[in-house]
Amino acid sequence: IPVFILAGLLVHCVFLVSIFDIYFSSPLVHGMTPQQTPLPPPAKRLVLFVADGLRADSLYELNSNNTPQAPYLRGILENNGSWGISHTRVPTESRPGHVALIAGFYEDVSAVAKGWKENPVEFDSVFNESKYTWSWGSPDILPMFAKGATGDHVYTFCYAAESEDFGAQDAAKLDMWVFDHVKSFFNSSRSNQTLFSALNEEKVVLFLHLLGIDTNGHAHRPNSREYKENIKKVDEGVKEIASMIDNFYGNDGKTAFILTSDHGMTDWGSHGAGHPSETLTPLIVWGAGVNYPQKVTSQFFEDNFLKEWKLENLKRLDVNQADIAPLMASLIGVPFPLNSVGMLPLEYLNNSAHFKAESMFTNAVQILEQFKVKMSQKKETTLSFLFTPFKPLSDSEQINFLKKTRLYIQQQKYDEAVSLCKTLINLALEGLSYYHTYDRLFLGLSIALGFVGWTTYVILVIIKTHTNLTKTVQTNNKESTVLFYSFAFVGMIIAFFLLIQTCPWTYYIYCLLPVPVWYAVVRKLPVIQDLATNLMSLHISQSIGFLLVCTLGIEILVFSFFYRSTLTIGLLVFAGWPVITQLWVQAKTTALIWTLLCVLLAIFPLMPVVGREPNIPLVIATGLLTFLISCFSLASLCKSENKYRNNEDLKVRFYQMLSIALSTYVVSSTHDSLKNKQGLPVLNQIISWMTLVSSSVLPLLSPTFLFQRLFSILLSLMSTYLLLSTGYEALFPLVLSGLMFVWINMEQEALQHYGLSFKPKLAVFNFAYATDITQFRQLHLDDIRRSFFFVFFIVTAFFGTGNIASVNSFDPASVYCFLTVFSPFMMGGLLVLKVVIPFVLVSCAFEAVQVTTQLSSKSLFLIVLVISDVMALHFFFLVKDYGSWLDIGTSISHYALVMSLTIFMMLMNGLAQLLTTKRLELPRRTKHHST
Repeated sequence: IPVFILAGLLVHCVFLVSIFDIYFSSPLVHGMTPQQTPLPPPAKRLVLFVADGLRADSLYELNSNNTPQAPYLRGILENNGSWGISHTRVPTESRPGHVALIAGFYEDVSAVAKGWKENPVEFDSVFNESKYTWSWGSPDILPMFAKGATGDHVYTFCYAAESEDFGAQDAAKLDMWVFDHVKSFFNSSRSNQTLFSALNEEKVVLFLHLLGIDTNGHAHRPNSREYKENIKKVDEGVKEIASMIDNFYGNDGKTAFILTSDHGMTDWGSHGAGHPSETLTPLIVWGAGVNYPQKVTSQFFEDNFLKEWKLENLKRLDVNQADIAPLMASLIGVPFPLNSVGMLPLEYLNNSAHFKAESMFTNAVQILEQFKVKMSQKKETTLSFLFTPFKPLSDSEQINFLKKTRLYIQQQKYDEAVSLCKTLINLALEGLSYYHTYDRLFLGLSIALGFVGWTTYVILVIIKTHTNLTKTVQTNNKESTVLFYSFAFVGMIIAFFLLIQTCPWTYYIYCLLPVPVWYAVVRKLPVIQDLATNLMSLHISQSIGFLLVCTLGIEILVFSFFYRSTLTIGLLVFAGWPVITQLWVQAKTTALIWTLLCVLLAIFPLMPVVGREPNIPLVIATGLLTFLISCFSLASLCKSENKYRNNEDLKVRFYQMLSIALSTYVVSSTHDSLKNKQGLPVLNQIISWMTLVSSSVLPLLSPTFLFQRLFSILLSLMSTYLLLSTGYEALFPLVLSGLMFVWINMEQEALQHYGLSFKPKLAVFNFAYATDITQFRQLHLDDIRRSFFFVFFIVTAFFGTGNIASVNSFDPASVYCFLTVFSPFMMGGLLVLKVVIPFVLVSCAFEAVQVTTQLSSKSLFLIVLVISDVMALHFFFLVKDYGSWLDIGTSISHYALVMSLTIFMMLMNGLAQLLTTKRLELPRRTKHHST
């Protein structure tokens, strides 16, 4: 069996990794020549302010007394410059946002593996093309643009990473730091001749990264006083810097200014997904070469912002975030960044029609260059008779486009030239995506083949080894040899084909994987024949009905990933299960409690996922409730005068109760302290981390009797979960584990109901002695329902309180008991732990169900494997890389979730066995009796 499990793990890892190759490989290409507008630029230097995490509405809206949030910037867009909304893409994180602004291309999805810290592929940026760039701000952002730069002309000044503290008194000091350093930098240049002459060069960029607004938004939410105060401070800072720079250059009118943001923020202080509050960011441009405000009488946008902001009469110019890179390049006259896919927003430019047409032409040629490189790469790796080029941009079409445009510019028909360039850019971008997704169908089909083969194989293994549906059949040696060689031959042909086309090595894995899998299936042909004859003897209607019920169950599971309320429907059906199957007749109380708890649990998926305000009193109440329950259980444990109890066990139980009480205290005092801006108390932090560590050890010290051990696991995990809770989700593990306890009892009733075995006494049932092989029985149809219950509970544990699949549903507040300084991996780890805790509870209960219903864990596990594989195949075809970015992100995470769920359940199975069966013995003090 280890071979089987290893093969399973391998196959699933391949399936999981495959989508990143099929859907999400890096779109960047290298080897283009830089393109630059031949006419002199309007500005010598550019100042870029990026207010991290600033929402468009937060900046543009008016206060309750009709005064602007940012008076200076409001004055600029009314009198001096152009404004609009910059539409960002998902993931709305700082690094992808800055890459889009400064390098002009959108997130390279293969960056997931780098934790968004740096781009996995080298890329070109406006900073790299400039003569000098000086930048000030966060150590998370600046270094990546300096690192990719050729030569030594991008200078960075960062504060220490520790300054980014969500629990600090005021994060606006991060912005003050930047403004103060820029001022002292310019002052020092007056006495430093080399610096002074460098600053007076052309093609200079100054980049100010302002992180305060983002940090305040995370810590206090965007509607808070702190966030709004921070906007005012940034407004004053921008005003001071702008006037200082103008004075420094003697008001030469050669400076362009851009203020924008990398992403917005939801009302509950998170970002990462595709909600409009995250994707709409402000853009204000003024200074050299920029259009003045354009008065209009009416303009139409789908949103109602203009009215709210009282800006109906000023022309709003919306851009995509990547369009800002070409805008900066054309203002100071540097080559467009090589990988940029932005289209120059001409309406922002205040320049001759000739200049605009030339700039647009440069932009088109620069994007066409990428298309050419991408096409030649594909052509080289595909056999000539199999290659289908992108029709609208064949070589002759390209030449035609460029000739026509040149001719229009010579004839001074600038508008026609510009519209041709726009058509060309759109075609080139389409072509880029066409070649990028060229192999998708072919790879997708081979993965799907592998999937179907693997699932069929697992079903055959279940039928052959764990049921009595088939007789053992002798295989013919000669036939199997022929089989082996024919499959080997097919494999060699496929490999040969891939070899001629010089495909990447991963393609070999995806295309060759179905061969051994289907070989294994075909070898089990006798089992299939045997099964077919057996099924024929059954009633057709029964088989079809059974299949229908199975399909319906799996579809409900698939649906629950999209609509959490489906889980509620499922749980309500579960609540009626004892009635439907007449189980309630023999166990009325158990059935009643089961129904009640199912209905209680069904409320959770209906609660809102995100945007929920923290509800600390509820967390504290849950802590007290857990404490009370454990008191009752302790009392009953002390009362039961049985030979199983000893004082050591009581001590462990007592420690667990103490840790529940401590957790409750820590949650309440930490949140009070943060509310009063006093930071995270060190004592609380120590207690939190100690609770986390002890919660994994304490259950192993408790006795291995069924309910005692399970309750001990619940208490330990609950103390950690309380520390990670901010609202109603604290109640979730309690209700869930209550249902799990009843489930174990219900399964016993079901066993008796179907007359499958006697009823073991659960109270004295011991995990440690439960793995006696001789007692295992064969599978029964009811076991499929058992496995389905498990998968359903796992999915409920997952989506019950929220959806991990969308990045922005994580509230950073839930890790404040452990740390407040920004650290993505540590915070991510704690949040994953929070999601895993309900999983562990369900897995341990399932372990108990297996053991008490005398099934080998393997057979039930295989059924679970089949269920989750069928779900995964659904999601494989639902993976999207088009549409809104939220859909894309969700579709990947759904697939990755179901795939990793299988891998994860294998691990969980092991963990549950460890947690339920192992026992650490503490060294006992021996007592000396005095005689």
